[in-house]
Amino acid sequence: MTTPGLGPRLWYAIGGKLPRRYADYVLKTATDRAWLARFALRVLLRAVLPSTVLITGVLLVALDAPLGLALACGALGLIVGMYYALSYSIESVEGLVGRYGFEPGVAARVREERKEARDPDRDARYAERYRQGDSAH
Repeated sequence: MTTPGLGPRLWYAIGGKLPRRYADYVLKTATDRAWLARFALRVLLRAVLPSTVLITGVLLVALDAPLGLALACGALGLIVGMYYALSYSIESVEGLVGRYGFEPGVAARVREERKEARDPDRDARYAERYRQGDSAH
């Protein structure tokens, strides 16, 4: 796997595109333990925070809204924007790795395989716990 230097990594972290030769690095970042935090930070910096600041600024400057109202509207926009983005995080990350040449579903499959490798008995414990719960009803 070829890892980009610090500059390209920072560019990628805020939403920039890396050259195709870093496809394995992109897949790694989309499948490691911190993938969701990385995705949330990327969305926050790239889309949600700038639009929140813009909306709050327009309310304050152009519409002469009270400071409390403008901040409340900005906070609500931030919360809703992040909720929406995180709701579609799996699909968004699949689209991201797809742009680097990977087939659909590969990131989710790699994350599931890594989870299974860390705890191979997880599915068996889950099935046993909820099969017992079903027999009690």
